[in-house]
Amino acid sequence: MSRTLVLLRHGRTAWNHAGRIQGHLEVPLDEIGLAQAERTAPVLAALGPSIVWCSDLARTRQTVAPLGATTGLEPRFDPRLREFGFGEREGLTHAEFRSAHPEEFARFREGEYDAVPTAERTSAVAARMHEALTELLATLEPGQTGIAVSHGAAVRVAVGALLGWPDRLFHTLRGLDNCGWVVLREHPEHGGLRLEAYNRVVPETPAVAG
Repeated sequence: MSRTLVLLRHGRTAWNHAGRIQGHLEVPLDEIGLAQAERTAPVLAALGPSIVWCSDLARTRQTVAPLGATTGLEPRFDPRLREFGFGEREGLTHAEFRSAHPEEFARFREGEYDAVPTAERTSAVAARMHEALTELLATLEPGQTGIAVSHGAAVRVAVGALLGWPDRLFHTLRGLDNCGWVVLREHPEHGGLRLEAYNRVVPETPAVAG
């Protein structure tokens, strides 16, 4: 039986909403982000996960809390699942970044994160994410599911690394929505992961008039 790996991006923060670069800075979820985490938890719990790992940053810790409560699983916090570190650009809004460094910002927005001089290198993020997620996968028995809660840019890079794509091919993936997730499943015959779903989300339930 195939093992399954689910990669979940954290819920929304006020900085996400404002277009401000977070990186390794500690930014909590806003009210919408907390609601996203709450309504996503039972959907992912229904997948029957056996293990949950999580970045150690505050926004992922808050995102994983409802999932841990719903499943009864104790998350393992791992700094290898952190977002890119963006160095001196952390804390800037996109407008501030664009105004100060227009060419660098344009490349950053295209996913060329190495254009940021003080940013963590893409190869380093891919390596730490691949290491952590391969280790998580190895703890699963056949047929089991593992969930990792991480960050948007780091997950995009990790998907490419786990699937063995050429370095720049992850650029073809759109950015994940807050509390969007990816499903990777082992091939039943020759092993190796296959991309089953990308950017699944639980929609907000519309209010009922009456």
